Amino acid sequence: MTERPYGSWPSPITAELIVAGAVSIGEAVVGTVDVWWSEGRPEEGGRVQIVRHRPGGGRVDVLPEGFAARTRVHEYGGGAWWMHEGDLVFANWTDQRLWRLDAGADLPFALTPEPAHHHGDRYADGRFTADAHWVICVRERHPVPNPSGDDPVGEPANEIVAVWSRPRDDVREPTVLVSGPDFVAAPRVSPDGRFLAWFQWQHPDMPWDGTELHVAALHTDPDGERDISLGPSVVVAGSRTEAVTQPEWTADGDLFFLSDRTDWWNLYRLDAGRIEAAVAAGPADAAPEPTVVASIEGDIGVPHWVFDQSRYAVLGDGRILVAYSRDGLDHLGVVPVGGSEVVPLRSPFTAISSVRAFGNGAVLVGASPTTEAVVAVIDVRVAVAADGSTEIDVGELRPTRDLGFGPEWISSPEPVRFATTGDRFAHALYYPPSHPEHVGPAGEAAPLIVLSHGGPTAAARPQLNLGVQFWTSRGFGVVDVNYGGSSGYGRSYRRRLIGEWGVVDVDDCVAATRLLVDRGDADRDRLVIRGGSAGGFTTLCALAFREVFAAGCSLYGVADLEALARDTHKFEARYLDSLVGPYPERRDLYVERSPAHNTDELDCPIIFFQGLEDAVVPPSQTEAMIAALEENGQAYAYVAFEGEQHGFRQASSIRRALEAEAYFYSRIFGFELADDVEPVDIANL
Repeated sequence: MTERPYGSWPSPITAELIVAGAVSIGEAVVGTVDVWWSEGRPEEGGRVQIVRHRPGGGRVDVLPEGFAARTRVHEYGGGAWWMHEGDLVFANWTDQRLWRLDAGADLPFALTPEPAHHHGDRYADGRFTADAHWVICVRERHPVPNPSGDDPVGEPANEIVAVWSRPRDDVREPTVLVSGPDFVAAPRVSPDGRFLAWFQWQHPDMPWDGTELHVAALHTDPDGERDISLGPSVVVAGSRTEAVTQPEWTADGDLFFLSDRTDWWNLYRLDAGRIEAAVAAGPADAAPEPTVVASIEGDIGVPHWVFDQSRYAVLGDGRILVAYSRDGLDHLGVVPVGGSEVVPLRSPFTAISSVRAFGNGAVLVGASPTTEAVVAVIDVRVAVAADGSTEIDVGELRPTRDLGFGPEWISSPEPVRFATTGDRFAHALYYPPSHPEHVGPAGEAAPLIVLSHGGPTAAARPQLNLGVQFWTSRGFGVVDVNYGGSSGYGRSYRRRLIGEWGVVDVDDCVAATRLLVDRGDADRDRLVIRGGSAGGFTTLCALAFREVFAAGCSLYGVADLEALARDTHKFEARYLDSLVGPYPERRDLYVERSPAHNTDELDCPIIFFQGLEDAVVPPSQTEAMIAALEENGQAYAYVAFEGEQHGFRQASSIRRALEAEAYFYSRIFGFELADDVEPVDIANL
């Protein structure tokens, strides 16, 4: 091992490698005998393709050229496609209409009419009815913009609609089934076609604060004509203090769902008899009492940022497979038939999503700290090991790409629990610098990059992230902080941020940083904090209000809370009511905590990245910061990307952002990059 300055280590993990052949695996769905999944492809301009794996036949792309399965509902999307046997329905990115591609067909046909204006109608999270004549899904209808070009009047309408699934030459307006709630999600049709379940919530709540699970009788024409309606609904679970998510029917008509009523998102069941009785009785003062199916001190559920997330599945033999978070890592467990205890499974995965039943096994998307996400088939054996865990077999349908370097280049995370303000503890994943040939100069601690994740109701993902390894293989330490307010640690931990955004999250990022400095893992003079979206807000607050960090990086970050409250999209329009306080009643807090109103406090260089089509955190947020820093003569760099929204999906944008950030740090900390990268202009340096 030879000594070399931190930051200057040569690495095969380049920006070009990170995007070359990269895919972002989304939902996985089980067909009749095959498995389908979605792939976001940076090298195709961020296009989302659907891939089908045939038994013994390998993988094939499903969507023809010119189509991409991605929805703009809530701007974050998810649940953009679903299936019935071999037939596929998807929301197409370019027009946001629903399209159907029948099994064996080459081209899809439209199911929904053209909207009144561009992306005016958006669809997500659908299922077919039992007779396959209808598709029931969420529609988000945006009002027509004013002729003057000003913003449209009023909020979008989020509704559950029924779409006739066989129109071809006779496309009609969808039938509205549920209208009135601010938000609706997860419309699920019972196997016999008699009932529809969904959950809904109202401003100012977010879906991880409080939701209601509704069930109503579903009426369709038995002759297959185009009549469909919904009876009065009843609340069977949930409230403003209980977040219910992922309702699923069983073949017997039981209704499963996840609820955080005990602080943890655990699994519950309402049997078919109780459902039928509740619907027949109509609205009641109290919901029926469910049966606990899987009780565990861990979160099976995850925050409803995107549609159609799946963290459990009822297997063909009646057992239930669950993914749950504990101590910052995902685990797998199985609930035996008739039991309520979760038997741990020995799993290679620490980040798990899209759990779907596949016979007596399952399909899921899984990753680990040393592997990128794969689509895997899980065979859950009956045998139980001596330690109480159950063995599983894992087969990869969509293996990881060949990265061209060995495991010696990978920095594995250390889960860290640390003391923070208020006599509390918080959590993080620490990635030390790692290189098979180089170490830093003797007696010198490494520079540290502190990651503040987005959301803020989200969490650091414990999986191989080449964007993290890019830094660790060059001599940076990285700590990914699950500050108070993060998910995966129970409802009470998630609610630490209520009224305290910009305070608790910053305290915890600073506490994690100081722990690593005190341990000798980080150089107190070379500390960087970076984050995107809500994590960008935490980053800018830490830079403005704490004298800890020497540099920062904001990716489409929130800078002005007051502007965000006025300008952001409907889904998050009232998010700040709980995170900060009601607006405008607590405008004082909005101004007090906004970095854009406190730029005089900034005294270190910052690099900004922004998508110019971002509807979640508009470019005006970053542009206001740039104007203020320029006026103050403060050092900064700014890189904007045409054609990018909230988060970068195009290979060229991802590559440019990473290389520009590396160049920025090399100038700030005075080291020579081993990479040949395009410089970025740094003003006032």
